Amino acid sequence: MSNASRPDRGELSRRAVLRAGAGLTLGAGLVGTAAGPSTAASRAAATPLAQNGTPLCDTPGDSASAQGLGSGDLGIPYFREHDGTWGYVFGDSWANPAQRDPYLGSPVILDQANFDRSGGSPISFTWAMPTGGQANQIFNYAHQADNGYGWEFSRIPNDCIEFGGRTYIQYTSVATWTPPAGYDGSLMSGVAYSDDHGVTWQDYPYHWAGDTQGANQSMYGMWSFAGIDPDGWLYIFSKRWNGTHRNTGDGGAIQLFRIRPDNFRAGNFGAQQNWAYLNGSWQWTTAAPPSVILSGNNIGEFSVKRIGSTYCMSYFDVTDYSICTRTAPRPDAAWTAAKVQIAGNSAFPPSHWGRPQLPYLYGGYIHPGSANANSLTLIVSQWNGQQGQSPYRVLQYDGINP
Repeated sequence: MSNASRPDRGELSRRAVLRAGAGLTLGAGLVGTAAGPSTAASRAAATPLAQNGTPLCDTPGDSASAQGLGSGDLGIPYFREHDGTWGYVFGDSWANPAQRDPYLGSPVILDQANFDRSGGSPISFTWAMPTGGQANQIFNYAHQADNGYGWEFSRIPNDCIEFGGRTYIQYTSVATWTPPAGYDGSLMSGVAYSDDHGVTWQDYPYHWAGDTQGANQSMYGMWSFAGIDPDGWLYIFSKRWNGTHRNTGDGGAIQLFRIRPDNFRAGNFGAQQNWAYLNGSWQWTTAAPPSVILSGNNIGEFSVKRIGSTYCMSYFDVTDYSICTRTAPRPDAAWTAAKVQIAGNSAFPPSHWGRPQLPYLYGGYIHPGSANANSLTLIVSQWNGQQGQSPYRVLQYDGINP
């Protein structure tokens, strides 16, 4: 791919806001963690130490490069229900991180045969999509082009889930990485699906309009699939697109809706029920849009998963410059206060003291195969802040107690 079609300056400016919040001088490369191993207190002494910032790509000789992916971010984990394996969905990715070329695209999927939920061994990728080949973009669209909906720079995955023999990715189409203040820079959001377990993909015809389609700050910009509850509903959390980490209108607002899996598969998205405060009480309804259930600091990437019988949430708090977690017994119940887990700078504020440090961090996705609700595995992204060098990587943290 030519330099003219590679997302160089736009992608780098996407992370540049972290410099202002970090109070750090840009270093020569990716910065490692400073804290010691973090393990669940209940683990026996003989149990191997959990991973504490183990890089999963952009490291010479790693399993990602063996599958053709040298550098990528997000690494959103999902359970491949049909065969009991695991998938990881990356955003913009490169085959050769040192040269930032060739550019692979976005999204990109690597798969893993077995996940060690104890944390004793790090995630190791076994094959790439499409199967039998090297890592490559899985969606059929052109970057920095009009694919029939308006100009789009890249399609960034927000979450992935597989059930009933079909795999789903919710994504945001980014029109610009440098929108004016108060605008989110998105073109639209959509859901793509695959009936061959991630090899080929197609879009549902309905898309949620974004900024450049006239719906700036849509609360349907970014989704997280919390999973199918024992009550039979698929619960979905969503928020405004904040991939630039500069969306000052974001406000940390998150909403909740649910839909029957059969309706979701059929693309009957209008059948959703909304968790809304209506006529003086919280209720499930179709008579009103979803109400905001959480708000506060700006939130970038986020993740909600049902681990055991507990709903766990993680997110990148842009203002606090940290990865935080919360829990709730039900998706429509009260959530615990935010708890800082990984900090971009452990020197400030006091809630960061003693936490693992990862400068230029973002992301923070809960692994659905986590050991339990008191010992989560998080996949966290890191940008190195350096133009012309390896752009992104993802790291694994185990034993996270939300």
